[in-house]
Amino acid sequence: MKVICSRDRLIESIAIVQKAIASRSTMAILDGILIEADEDIKLTGYDMEIGIECRMEADVPEKGSLVVTSRMFGDIIRKMPDDIITLESTSAQAVKIESGSSHFTIKSLLAEDYPKIPVVEQSLKTTLPQQMLREMIQQTIFAVSTDETRPILNGCFFMSEGNVVEMVAIDGFRLALRKNILEEEVGQLKFIIPGKVLHEVGRILGTGKESVDIYPSNNNILFDTGNVKVVSRLIQGEYMNYSSIIPQTAETTITVSPEVLLDAIERASLIITTDDKRYPVRLSTSDEDTLVVSANTEIGTLREELTIAINGNSIDIDFNPKYFIDALRVIDEDEISIVFNGTMGPCVLKPLDSDEFAYLVLPLRR
Repeated sequence: MKVICSRDRLIESIAIVQKAIASRSTMAILDGILIEADEDIKLTGYDMEIGIECRMEADVPEKGSLVVTSRMFGDIIRKMPDDIITLESTSAQAVKIESGSSHFTIKSLLAEDYPKIPVVEQSLKTTLPQQMLREMIQQTIFAVSTDETRPILNGCFFMSEGNVVEMVAIDGFRLALRKNILEEEVGQLKFIIPGKVLHEVGRILGTGKESVDIYPSNNNILFDTGNVKVVSRLIQGEYMNYSSIIPQTAETTITVSPEVLLDAIERASLIITTDDKRYPVRLSTSDEDTLVVSANTEIGTLREELTIAINGNSIDIDFNPKYFIDALRVIDEDEISIVFNGTMGPCVLKPLDSDEFAYLVLPLRR
């Protein structure tokens, strides 16, 4: 194998596939990157759960394939002095890496020993704008559960029907729902994607007008952006009926700027040094147009008044500040509604005049 390529493009490709390299594996070959050279070159990382393939342009005088240790290979390429990199395999299971006046030779492994990424059937397909999917991931993934005793909640539920796509995440204390209306109809699909996978997909997706093709099968899913493919297993099982969780009634509704409320809760969090439930942020109303954000901990106290519009009963409720902060950070609206249902009922953050998102947060018991 002999390949001549751009250092900067190679650095980008290595960074992408390294997201699927096992940090601690009992199989030494999974610490490596598979390099396959044909008309172009394809780099692959695979940790037996998520596989990422990245193609890039290159001059290929001699076809071939090999596996190199991911961290060492990446460190070497990043330190090379010239913009042109030459990779050439030797007969002694090694690869020469040359750039300018620098010449490395490192050991390689046999490509035949590298595990195969599952082949995903492409009978079902949904195509979405990359930026849309990226935003939907950012606006829901923080609510994915990390409790391994409830594996169904360790991922985001994706549903498409007609021209509507939805993503939902639930961790038992909060719910994040994001909905988009497309110009064209898409296929009818339902599946649960592991949170870890979506986190990496979100980092790979672009912010331009490019699209991503999504191919789910019974057990696996493929995200294809053209140059990059991500393959992962799906979480099996029936997702909970989340629409029944979101309250349809409202004892109290307030209208507030999410940016102003976020700033106030973040200031309150400065005196909260732990996620312990003993240290909540309290939201209460003192009159018809004032919301009081307060905190009282061993470090100190905070009390801040915000101007709001309110309809319904007064409130006096404790919340984990992190749950509000995570939701408020991803809301791009000038004003939102927050619906409350008593001191122990869930509250819901949502738009004033649409249903494109909903963030449900459970209060804390005093």
